[in-house]
Amino acid sequence: MSYEAGSKECRHLIEAKESLLLAMESLSNINSTDILQIQIKEIYNKLETLHDKRKKIEFSS
Repeated sequence: MSYEAGSKECRHLIEAKESLLLAMESLSNINSTDILQIQIKEIYNKLETLHDKRKKIEFSS
């Protein structure tokens, strides 16, 4: 982890994003997984949005 997470929710979001990155890396070595990689990236981006919102909540409190 590159920085100290502020809450359990942030830590879980970071862990989920890291897991998706590992999955995308593994799939990049398998033929015909382009669509799966795109779908995982979309989920990653949704988690990133949730994480950004959570960070704003924590920093404003």
